[in-house]
Amino acid sequence: MASDETRTETRSTEARTETGVRAPAETRTHARADGDARETSAEAPAARAWTAWTTRLLVLGIVLAAMNLRPAITSLGALLEEVRDGLGMSGSVAGLLTSVPPLCFAVFGVTAPRLARRFGPGAVVCAGMVAITAGLLIRPYVGGTGGFLAATALALMGIAVSNVLMPVIVKRYFPDRVGSMTGLYSMALAFGTSVAAAATVPVTNALGGHWQPGLAVWAVLPALAVVPWIPFVRNRKVPTSAAPGASSPRTEGGQAAEKPAEQPPLRITRSRTAWALAVFFGLQATAAYITMGWMAQIFRDSGVSAGTAGLLLAVIMVMGVPLAFVIPRVATRLPHQGPIVLVLGVCGLAGYAGLYFAPVGGAWAWALLLGVSNCAFPLALTMVGMRARTGAGVAQLSAFAQSTGYLISIPGPLLVGVLYQHSGGWGLPIALMSALMVPQIVVGVLAGRDRTVEDEAAR
Repeated sequence: MASDETRTETRSTEARTETGVRAPAETRTHARADGDARETSAEAPAARAWTAWTTRLLVLGIVLAAMNLRPAITSLGALLEEVRDGLGMSGSVAGLLTSVPPLCFAVFGVTAPRLARRFGPGAVVCAGMVAITAGLLIRPYVGGTGGFLAATALALMGIAVSNVLMPVIVKRYFPDRVGSMTGLYSMALAFGTSVAAAATVPVTNALGGHWQPGLAVWAVLPALAVVPWIPFVRNRKVPTSAAPGASSPRTEGGQAAEKPAEQPPLRITRSRTAWALAVFFGLQATAAYITMGWMAQIFRDSGVSAGTAGLLLAVIMVMGVPLAFVIPRVATRLPHQGPIVLVLGVCGLAGYAGLYFAPVGGAWAWALLLGVSNCAFPLALTMVGMRARTGAGVAQLSAFAQSTGYLISIPGPLLVGVLYQHSGGWGLPIALMSALMVPQIVVGVLAGRDRTVEDEAAR
C-alpha cells in the first residue's frame, strides 16, 4: 500500500511539472544550476576572446591616443616663427597661442562626461582622434590667422575630451591596474610630446623646408590611433573579464545580483579633495606650459646656444617617459601620495634656484631636476583614478579637476611673458615660478589623502 501511494505521488508530481505547474523548490534549484552551467559554458569563449585580443587592442588604443595628446602643441612651438611669418601673425596673437591649449582643454573637457554617458567613452575617444586628425591636417592650409586658430581649436577639442576620458577608461576596464595603466599612457604621452618637439624641424627640412607639410605630417599619428578604437564605438558595457580580478556580483544563493540603480551625479564641488586636486592640476599645468613655452628662451638668454637650449628642453620633456611609468605604480601602493608630491616640488624649487643663480654652469642639472618636477602630471592623473570609487565618480572628478585646472593655468604663460617684457630679464619670472611651486606642494599633499570624493560630497 505504501509503495502504491509513493508511485501515485511521484506520477502526480511529474504530471504537475509537465503541465506547467510550479515544480518543487529542490527541482527548481537543480534546473537553475544546470542553466547557470550552460550559460557559463556558453559565455566562456566570449570571455576568452575578450582577454585574448580585445584587451590588447584596448591597450594599443590607449597608448596611441596618449601619444597624440601633445604633438599638436609642441610641433607648433617648434615652427612658431615660420608660422608667424607665413600668416603675417602679430606678436600679440602669437602670444595668445600659448594660452589657447589650456583654454580649449577647460572649455571642451567639461563636456566629456556627458558625451561619454550618451555615446560611451570609446566612441568619444574615437571621435576625438578623428577631430585631432582633421584639425592637424587642415590648419596649415586654411589660410589666414582666423582659420589657423579655428583648426587648432578643433584639434585641441579632440585632445580635451580624450584627456578627460583616459582616467575613466583605465578605471573602467582595468580597475586593479590603475597605477600601471596610468603610467603606461602617461609614458606614451611624454614620448609623443618629446618626439614632436625634437623631430618637427628635421622632418620639415626633409619635406622641403616648408612649414605647412611640417605641421600637417603630424595628422598621420592620430589617423592611425582611430583604428583600434573602432571596435569600442558601440561597446558601452564592460565584460567581466575586461576588469582583471573583478567578478559578477552574486547573492548568497549564487544568483546574479540585481543591477543597482544608476546613481545621480555627484555634487563634486562639495568635495575638498576635488578642489585640492583641481588646484594641484592647474598649478602643475601652469609649470608645464611655462616650461614648454619659455624654458628654451630662458637658456638662450642666459648665453646657451640655440641648439643646446633645444636639447635642454628635450631633456626636460624626455624625463617624463620613464618617470611617468614609475610614479603612478609607486603612488598606487601608498595610502598617501603626499611624499611624492613633496619630492617633485623640492626638485622644482631646486631647479628654479639653479636657473636663477647659475643658469649656464649647471644647465644640465637644472634640466634634469625640472624634468622630474614636471612629472606631477601623471601623478595628478593617478590620483584622479584613486580619489573616486566608481567609474562615474572618476568621470566627474576628471572633468572637474582638468577643466578647473586648465582654467587656472591660462594666465601663467602670459604673466611670465609680461614680467619678462617689463623687467627685461628672467629674475621676476623665475621668482613667480618658484612661488607657485609652494601652493602646488600644499594642495598636492591635501589631494593625496586617502579618501574619496563620493564620501565628501555625501557629507
